Amino acid sequence: MNSKQLTLLVFLICLCSKPAFSQWTKGKGKGYYKLSAWYLESDQHYTDTGAIDPNVTRGQFNINFYGEYGLTNKLDIIAYVPFFSRVYQNDVISGTTGGTIGVGEDLNSIGDIDLGLNYGLIKTDKFALSGTLKFGLPTGNDSGGSDGSYQTGDGEFNQMLLINAGAPFKLGKTSLYSKAYIGYNNRTQDFSDEFRTGLEIGANFLNKKLWLLGRSDIVKSLNNGSLNAQNSQGSIFANNIEYVSLGAEIAYYFTKKLGASFNYTSAIDGRIIYASPSISFGVFLDIK
Repeated sequence: MNSKQLTLLVFLICLCSKPAFSQWTKGKGKGYYKLSAWYLESDQHYTDTGAIDPNVTRGQFNINFYGEYGLTNKLDIIAYVPFFSRVYQNDVISGTTGGTIGVGEDLNSIGDIDLGLNYGLIKTDKFALSGTLKFGLPTGNDSGGSDGSYQTGDGEFNQMLLINAGAPFKLGKTSLYSKAYIGYNNRTQDFSDEFRTGLEIGANFLNKKLWLLGRSDIVKSLNNGSLNAQNSQGSIFANNIEYVSLGAEIAYYFTKKLGASFNYTSAIDGRIIYASPSISFGVFLDIK
């Protein structure tokens, strides 16, 4: 797979750096709002066989808004809006002559927006269960640049249904929580559907001012789509991507409502996805 055939699949990695599931509903009138910047650059990728191959250096930078708001005590609305998305490719420089072999390009636009609902099924002091329905809107550019391979969206409308479970617990004097989800992502435009699952563990310190989180996400293609490697615009967009990712996040509350966070996430195994980590930094408002 060459660099044109490796269209930026950072959208899937980006999912690892934003909240993918929410077990505890916020409660009526309460909410969580986050403004963050996310960045990835890579010169290597996982092929369709899982091997790691080099590619021309490409990268993506997003500025995102994520929000959860409680319409009732059981029902939240969810929104993820990457209102600025930049994809770029560096110049290709000859290692022998130092001359420019290929001129780099870039594209700036909005990314794909996610909107959804989270409904609380069970909520006690020891356990929470909820169901989430998300809609992925094709608001990004799926065929930008001179060859159509510069993309800030995948051009398809998808619907994702998740079942989420979570529980708080203690380890000594330290308060922790665990979350898990399992779900199905129905994709249109001849993309294959996906099975998704993930786990998150968090612990708080300094009287709930400091939170340390670890995450893992798995995406498995059902290989039931008929999308060819080359789409109708002549550019290449991947289908049947798969990955296992690990991520860590640190969040600090400056006040009871205002805080900042830093996230580091990388795919440790995959198919047709970048083999480099992404980082993000954000500020949030948590109204409890």
